Amino acid sequence: MSDHLHFSIASVNDIPQLVKLVNSAYRGESSKKGWTTEADLLGGIRTDEDALLKMMQQPHSVILKGTQDQELVACVNLQKQGIYMYLGMLTVSPQIQARGIGKKLVKAGEDYAREQGCTAVIMTVITLRHELIEWYQRRGYHDTGERKPFPNDPGFGIPNQPLEFLVMEKKV
Repeated sequence: MSDHLHFSIASVNDIPQLVKLVNSAYRGESSKKGWTTEADLLGGIRTDEDALLKMMQQPHSVILKGTQDQELVACVNLQKQGIYMYLGMLTVSPQIQARGIGKKLVKAGEDYAREQGCTAVIMTVITLRHELIEWYQRRGYHDTGERKPFPNDPGFGIPNQPLEFLVMEKKV
């Protein structure tokens, strides 16, 4: 596989591949090949086709996909919320994590935010994901102090302990 990563806006036709990629990176045994797994915190799936379709159909919401050699290897959801761009569902295939793809994907999301006239990127991260929080901090994100409840939605995962999100932000 080449090192060249191409970013583009995902279409409805990409949904089946996106579902497979996102679930493989966040849940189940396959996710444990990477360092971003949530399998120890949550059961169930991370997303499904209906959820991604709704995400794509929301106003000012896109899924940016990353491909290498025409293979889908990464994605991120970007939602413009006024002057903020919400960055969520950052996903890199577990088989190729820790190769700089996540950094490139975050940068692509920040570039997209600037293109859309946003002044900051915000995200939510499960408070127990210390290694992930530190990874974002190394990229210039900071904890705003705001906390949000974890959704009570089996379609997003079934927590095996109480969870909450912290809100992180970076000026762009």
